[in-house]
Amino acid sequence: MAGPTTAERQQRKSGPPRPQRMRMRRPRLPRSRTLIIVLVLVVLLGAGAVWALYGSQWLRLERVKTSGTRVLTPEEVREAADAPVGAPLISVDTDALEDRLRSKLPRIDSVDVVRSWPHAIGLKVTERKPVLLIEKGGKFVEVDAKGVRFATVGRAPRGVPRLEMRVDRESAAASLRRFGTDRLLREAVRVAGDLPEAVARDTRNVKVRSYDSISLELKGGRTVDWGSGEKGRSKATTLTALMKAAPKARHFDVSVPTAPASSGS
Repeated sequence: MAGPTTAERQQRKSGPPRPQRMRMRRPRLPRSRTLIIVLVLVVLLGAGAVWALYGSQWLRLERVKTSGTRVLTPEEVREAADAPVGAPLISVDTDALEDRLRSKLPRIDSVDVVRSWPHAIGLKVTERKPVLLIEKGGKFVEVDAKGVRFATVGRAPRGVPRLEMRVDRESAAASLRRFGTDRLLREAVRVAGDLPEAVARDTRNVKVRSYDSISLELKGGRTVDWGSGEKGRSKATTLTALMKAAPKARHFDVSVPTAPASSGS
C-alpha cells in the first residue's frame, strides 16, 4: 500500500484549511445624493458665517483706536470719524471714514483705516507738517510742503519760517503777470521744503521778491540768496557744504549751486 504523498503530509502539518473571511461591503451612496449633502453643508456653513458677521453680537464695533496724532487729539479724531459703534464690523465703510476725517480735519494728510477683529477699528493718522507760515490778521496760516493751507493758529510753531512776499517794484509787474501770487507762494513753499533740516530750524523768514529772487533770513543775522526754487536739492547740498567751509560767514549765495559764494565773516 502506497504511503501519503508529499502534498498530503504538508496538509497534515498545517492542519485543515482555514475558512475565508467574508468582507462586508458598505453600500455606496449615489453620486447625486453625495453632491446634495455637500451642497447642503456648504449652504449651512455660508448661512452661519453670514449670521456671525451681520446678525450676531460677536463681531460688532465696540471701540475706535487712534495712533499717529501730534497736534490733534485722539478724541478729535474719533469724534470726526463718527464710526457707527454697535454696527457689524464687516459693514463699516472704511472709505467713508477716511473721507470724513480728511474733510473735517484738514490737518490730516492721510489716514489708514483698518478693521481690528473682532471688535475694533484702527485709525492711523499722518498729520501735515508746516514748512511755511503766512501771517494774517495777527494769526498764522500753516502751509505744508505741497502748498496746502491746512490750519490757522494763534501762535507761530517753533522752527517754521514766515513768508515775506515783498515783490520789487521793477520786477513786480513782470513776475505777477507771468507767474501770479499763487505761483510765487508755491515757489516759496518749494524752497522751504528743500532746506536742509539744520538750516530750516534756523530760518526765520523766507523772502520773495520775484520768481528768481528768493532769499532766507537766518538767526544771528545771517542771510542766504537762494534764487529760484529750481535745483533745490543741489542748492541744499551746496549750502550745507558752504556753511561748513565758512562757519563764520554772514552771507551765502547758492543761487547758482555750481558757483557758490560766502562773505562777511
